[in-house]
Amino acid sequence: MDINARTVDNNSGRENNSGTGNNNMYKSAICEIISDLPEQVKAQKPLVHFITNYVTANDCANIVLALGGSPVMADDVQEVEDIVSISSALVLNMGTLSKRTVDAMIVAGKRANEIGIPIIFDPVGAGATRYRDETAQVIISQLKPAVIRGNLSEIKSISGLAANTKGVDVSENDALLSNDLGYGKRIALELSSRLNCVVAMTGPVDIVAYKGTAYFIENGHRMLSMVTGSGCMCTSLIGAYCGITNDYMKGAVAGVVTMGIAGEMAYERLTDGNMGTGSYRSFLIDAVYKISKKDILEKGRVYDG
Repeated sequence: MDINARTVDNNSGRENNSGTGNNNMYKSAICEIISDLPEQVKAQKPLVHFITNYVTANDCANIVLALGGSPVMADDVQEVEDIVSISSALVLNMGTLSKRTVDAMIVAGKRANEIGIPIIFDPVGAGATRYRDETAQVIISQLKPAVIRGNLSEIKSISGLAANTKGVDVSENDALLSNDLGYGKRIALELSSRLNCVVAMTGPVDIVAYKGTAYFIENGHRMLSMVTGSGCMCTSLIGAYCGITNDYMKGAVAGVVTMGIAGEMAYERLTDGNMGTGSYRSFLIDAVYKISKKDILEKGRVYDG
């Protein structure tokens, strides 16, 4: 691919696309299909229910607000069924686990499945501890996620393959393996087939897979790995999109593409030498707020896997 200065950040597996590349090389029709979704989110304002971690909850809420959705962070078992019942999507995130929040996830998830609300599951840190592994298996065995979004280490772990993480980040070995798109595609498709859900695996090249179809996405910037919760924010965007469409493959691709393009747009605004990750975080949310059909059509780098 004709992309300038592409490098892989080993901490997160995110790709550094510091050039725009040649979009004529990206032939997938999916960008045209998803290009209207940002305006649909703004028009419909889906209520997205989060049971998420306390480290990134504020940014997850703000990025959904920026896209046009309405987030609610409710994690007490006494009210989650009621909140899910009026929501358009449910996002479950394992970033900071406790028995209390796990119990709430199961109660909320069962209600979501009962009434047909999509569950977007982010198995943060799966593979790092036995408790995280056991929790991920409880969620995927008792609930029916519509989308699972994670890095290669996390997806391998919940697939039952040997994996380890660097805390909640992809391991160095898996970051290198992420360059083998055939390998990642097989893992994503196999898990998707087994659980009958969309699998979005973010890395040097993002892979979104479902029912034998896969898309490769090359948007993003290495600075995304320097902002806490960029993966959680990506999952949040998927939740907002899935809240306004029944085509969860389309919603997952839209979330990943939006996050990647926003990461590139945010970096372009770092024109002052005194600017750093704090400015980048703010610009990232600004970019999601400004994302347009034109941005997706002109900047989306997606091809069929």
